[in-house]
Amino acid sequence: MDLKFISTFLCFVLLHSSKTFGDHFTNQSDLETYIVHLEFPDQLFSNSKDLLLWHQSFLPTNSNNSSRILYSYRHVFNGFAATLSSDEVREMEKKPGFVSARPQRIFQLHTTHTPSFLGLHQNVGLWNASNSGKGVLIGILDTGIDPQHPSFNDNGMPNLPLKWKGKCEFNVTTYCNKKLIGARNYVQPDRFPLDLAGHGTHTSSTAGGNFVDDANFFW
Repeated sequence: MDLKFISTFLCFVLLHSSKTFGDHFTNQSDLETYIVHLEFPDQLFSNSKDLLLWHQSFLPTNSNNSSRILYSYRHVFNGFAATLSSDEVREMEKKPGFVSARPQRIFQLHTTHTPSFLGLHQNVGLWNASNSGKGVLIGILDTGIDPQHPSFNDNGMPNLPLKWKGKCEFNVTTYCNKKLIGARNYVQPDRFPLDLAGHGTHTSSTAGGNFVDDANFFW
């Protein structure tokens, strides 16, 4: 067989293969994350796996759909987040049930000191003229409370108001004080209202906790 013919044939095979792979695989540099909003389907899916499979049906058939979808949304709105090219988004727009596709946007924090950023100063203006909620009793229904958290230190607090008739239902009565004046478990009355999740402590300290010096993200 003529060697020139063989070389030409191999060259043709390689060029043809390159074109074939190019048709089926999207360049990774062309991909970005999109938030895809869909209409709610007419049928109700019995589980999240079925909903995910339906979301995957909007993706290109020549892609690995399981790795393209980053998140699947079903509560606030129906849709998903996926890595897509602009051409793939245009094809997706033609499918029934499609609403919109928006590229993700990353926002940078302007500040971690919101009061000063907004021009609010503790020692001037309305803040200084108010009594800062003095004498207000705050009741919170949540996951419980951590009575040993420093936000509930009662240093400088006045005596309990005479109108207060509540109870402190911890196994150690000293857990309650002039700041944390009562606690009860309404879901399981035979158990103590100790916060094991952290959410109740967070909301309680936000609403009425004391200032904590050198506080960090975790405490």
